[in-house]
Amino acid sequence: MDRNLALLIIFSICIAGPCWVFMACGKASISALGRNPSSAPRIFTAMIILLVFAESAAIIAMLIVFQLFS
Repeated sequence: MDRNLALLIIFSICIAGPCWVFMACGKASISALGRNPSSAPRIFTAMIILLVFAESAAIIAMLIVFQLFS
C-alpha cells in the first residue's frame, strides 16, 4: 500500500471517530434537554467533558500517526 494512501486512511479514521462522538453527544444532550429542561447545567457539564475527551483522543491519535509516518 502506498504510504500516502495509508496516511489518508488513518487520518480519516482519526477524524470520523470524534465526529461520530460529537454527533451522538449532541443528539443525546438535545434529547435529554427536551425531556428534562431543568437539568441543563448537569447535562451541559457532562457534554463538555465528553467532547473534551473525544477531542483529546483525536489529537493523540493524530500525533501517533505523525510519529509513525515521520
